[in-house]
Amino acid sequence: MLRDGILFAGKHVSNLPTKKIEVMPGKKMNRIKNPKQYEALVGKGMSKEKAARIANTENPDYNSTAYEDRTKKELLVKAKEVGIKGRSQMNKNALMEALRNH
Repeated sequence: MLRDGILFAGKHVSNLPTKKIEVMPGKKMNRIKNPKQYEALVGKGMSKEKAARIANTENPDYNSTAYEDRTKKELLVKAKEVGIKGRSQMNKNALMEALRNH
């Protein structure tokens, strides 16, 4: 019969030792991997969330070919990767604009 408290793993919670648990001991949460890039993107008016996502990518896309130098087919593939809706109806300029603003 259980009176005070709840039963956890066959024991009353009140009988269990209390211990403070750290989520990630010694780790800083929300660390930006590329702070210079992050600050530059925020300085250009990008949201902090999007700037952090870009600055924390392991394989950043900023070293790739410029959108102007890609074919429409390549832009369609990239638009599909990032989830741009209506991409099949877009021309090359519209795809470039959508990718830049996504």
